[in-house]
Amino acid sequence: MDVRELKFPGILEFTPKVFPDDRGVFLECFRAEPLEEALGHRLDLVQANHSVSRKGTVRGVHYALVPPGQAKYVYCPQGRFLDIVVDIRDGSPTFGEVDVVELDSESRRAIYVAEGIGHAVVALEDNSSLIYLCSAGYNPQAEKGLNPLDPALQLPIPSDLELLLSPKDTAAPTLAEAQEQGLLPSYAECEKWYATLRERNALRPS
Repeated sequence: MDVRELKFPGILEFTPKVFPDDRGVFLECFRAEPLEEALGHRLDLVQANHSVSRKGTVRGVHYALVPPGQAKYVYCPQGRFLDIVVDIRDGSPTFGEVDVVELDSESRRAIYVAEGIGHAVVALEDNSSLIYLCSAGYNPQAEKGLNPLDPALQLPIPSDLELLLSPKDTAAPTLAEAQEQGLLPSYAECEKWYATLRERNALRPS
């Protein structure tokens, strides 16, 4: 499995080796070892989510307060998505920067999104599916969001799509509003949490 770090630390793209034959294909869509080597700690899987989206559906920008936050390993078993990450950690040297990966059922790529990073997906085909492997369960008190159409974010959403957003995402604050209201994760708290995860990992039995 090939691993590539995206624009800012804590965001990783995984491209598996795919083995096709006359029966279909086989691949390892998730492996713990490459992720642990890249991060310095394991991804403890607590919850798995599965979403199915119509073309033009936008989910996000979502995040959870840190600690503990919620890290995600996102894989597309069917269809095609733009997977967009935003550094919303207040005080980060890359605050407000955006990166994007296309996830689809041909390349079979996956993306790891660290705690405290904003995450959004845009469905490019009907009946597109995503599997999310999560480090923490759903916590409505800690779950937050930003409006994906905030002009300041400049998310690379294709202009020819007829967009579908939930009422919650439509009503979400802009990045500037969330920062003013103290709703964003702190970069210092996130860095402290990442260090805690690495320390815990070092104490695990080998």
